[in-house]
Amino acid sequence: MATVNPERDAVAARPGRARVGLRALLGWRPTLARVRALLRNAVTSFLVLAGTFWLMPGVTASGLVALLGLVVVVAVVGALLRPILLAIATILGGFGALVLGAMVQAIVLYVALWLAPDTHVANLPVVFGASWVAVALAALVNWFADAGTDDAFVSETVRLMARVRRLSEKARRGSTTGPCPDGLLVVQLDGVPAPLLRWAVRAGNLPNVGRWLRTRSHRLTTWHTGIPATTPAAQAGILYGDVHRVPAFRWYEKESRRLVVTSRPRDAAEVERRLVGDRGLLRDGGVSISNVFSGDAATCLLTVSHAALPGRSARGYAAFMTSPYGFTRAVVLGIGELIRELHQARVQRRRDVHPRVSRGGAFLALRPATTLLRDLNVTLIAEQMARGAPVIFCDFVDYDEVAHHAGPARPEALDALEALDQVLGILERLSAEAARRYHLVVLSDHGQSQGATFRQRFGESLEEVVARLARGGTNGHRPGAATRSVEEWGRVNALLTEAVARHGPAAAATRAAMRKHTSDGEVTLGPADEEAKAIAERDPETVVIASGNLGMVYLTRQPGKLTRDQIEAEHPELVEGLVAHPGVGVVVVDEVEHGPVALGRRGRHRLRDGHVEGEDPLTAYGPRAREDLLRHQEIDHVGDLVLVSVVESGIDEVAAFEELVGSHGGMGGWQTEALLVYPSGWTLESDPVVGPDGVHRTLLAWLHKLGLRRPPGERTPVEDLPREGEVPGASIRLPSAGA
Repeated sequence: MATVNPERDAVAARPGRARVGLRALLGWRPTLARVRALLRNAVTSFLVLAGTFWLMPGVTASGLVALLGLVVVVAVVGALLRPILLAIATILGGFGALVLGAMVQAIVLYVALWLAPDTHVANLPVVFGASWVAVALAALVNWFADAGTDDAFVSETVRLMARVRRLSEKARRGSTTGPCPDGLLVVQLDGVPAPLLRWAVRAGNLPNVGRWLRTRSHRLTTWHTGIPATTPAAQAGILYGDVHRVPAFRWYEKESRRLVVTSRPRDAAEVERRLVGDRGLLRDGGVSISNVFSGDAATCLLTVSHAALPGRSARGYAAFMTSPYGFTRAVVLGIGELIRELHQARVQRRRDVHPRVSRGGAFLALRPATTLLRDLNVTLIAEQMARGAPVIFCDFVDYDEVAHHAGPARPEALDALEALDQVLGILERLSAEAARRYHLVVLSDHGQSQGATFRQRFGESLEEVVARLARGGTNGHRPGAATRSVEEWGRVNALLTEAVARHGPAAAATRAAMRKHTSDGEVTLGPADEEAKAIAERDPETVVIASGNLGMVYLTRQPGKLTRDQIEAEHPELVEGLVAHPGVGVVVVDEVEHGPVALGRRGRHRLRDGHVEGEDPLTAYGPRAREDLLRHQEIDHVGDLVLVSVVESGIDEVAAFEELVGSHGGMGGWQTEALLVYPSGWTLESDPVVGPDGVHRTLLAWLHKLGLRRPPGERTPVEDLPREGEVPGASIRLPSAGA
């Protein structure tokens, strides 16, 4: 009897890239909106080309008539070539679109210059230079024309959604499938504290979220993250309901004697395998965009845990990379962000603002990258809404990255938060083209707390303190350490790892460029790989891990979690020395008789029964501190010693063990106060919501309410999942995501 593999058959039935590219070409039609855009572009092009010819001496025109003629030629060539280039980009796949997107402007300009009889160009490199000058000038002219709005980007994205829906309707023509239920769009604003968002709404700085709350279409509540207050731990809980696998952003595993860092795709994939069951939040046809874990989604885009796995190309990716309002817009805006960052960092230094950290190095490259990822995420969400994906979960990291280096409530971070509010407004506008009605939920995975770093305050790092105290300060003890900032590299590594895993010349070029940073097909930019290799090669007796103001110390020569007696037998001064250090607020260690105990300089708190001797060391960390630490002690691979830095009473500033002025991971300040904005007609599973597993249960209940969750053990059949160019069921337009 022949066996049937529905997943294999469904994949075989899907149209190939060439066919999808042909559909993209045949689906292009001239419209009134495109005619209006061409007229506006003609005016813009005249100004831009005049400026380009003036700035680039290698490109010349014989006069005003020749320049006007070139404007017409550029418009015609662009109108003819862009649909073809979009089709080619779809065939090449995601990173092929990236490379082609960087060349589109040069290709259009070069062909136009070649066709125009009264213009001259020195050589091909000059054309590429002129094309990027033209792009920058066009962005500047359009910015002035639009008064800084996102209308052009939205219009271009709406046209993409219309094309996707038109192809979908053709593919579904004759289907008897009835109307599909409402969908759910979950937007994660990485690192935004609930108190800060409330303040920004009251100040009138977030017009879209403020409108939803004032019109009572949505409600805002705070949910308590517990520890670790990190994105991987939060998403493991939110997407899977599992809070027992991720003790920090990174940790050491004694059994395998290796460092696990969740910003590395292979490590994220390994952790996800431990989470996988039949309960992923996105399992029934959902979409994961720019997350750490997939939530068992049917479609994963820019997801760290799936970066090294083969995946299908997204039309939205190709459209974004080849559109003048997509990739090129993001590049120009990214350059603007780079200039702003240099200026803002200089202002901090000139005003002698404290606390502060260095804002140079890799962050100068990563801050512009967040602009590109933000617009790309919007385009991918728009495409998935046009396809009718039942549930979409996307993480925007803009605020978190800026707040780490500038401070959670500093003007730069507030600007990033306002930009994310604009994103929510854009998604609301784009939802009118969606294939079903979407309800919008906005949440954060944790907050952030500010403060001068541990090293700045006390002149030494946590690993240096451990080295000084271990073995009584003798024998030159040097622990292994993973305390450098690595979080911001996750999405960049995911993007590049997806690129090198593909086939074709673009992927080969990427592999060649990234050869020094690629291992087993995975790109690992940043210090994570370096730290992991150093620990593996040295195999040190102790390993020190930092995640914000949460630190963990592992004694590697004995298996399992050690008790205080075992630790003091090897390192007699380590526990007492850490407890006595003015930068350490709490040390948690297991005792044989009492279990986990929180130790402070003037007292101790038994976590199991709540008994306190002397002054309670947990008072400064809030009423849930005991519960949070006890829960943290039950997580796999937690350190033999768990440290939380001191928190300054009155101002709630912490001392991060990483060199970050805004941090999260442990306790103290706003880092455990995350936000949840949800439709006002819905109810919470518990009030207040506690822990990421509490958020998981709440979202799961809402999926059941919408009819988007199948019974346990029953998965969405592959043939029911939306394919490229398809939507499930009839189209239902959403008047407003905020309604």
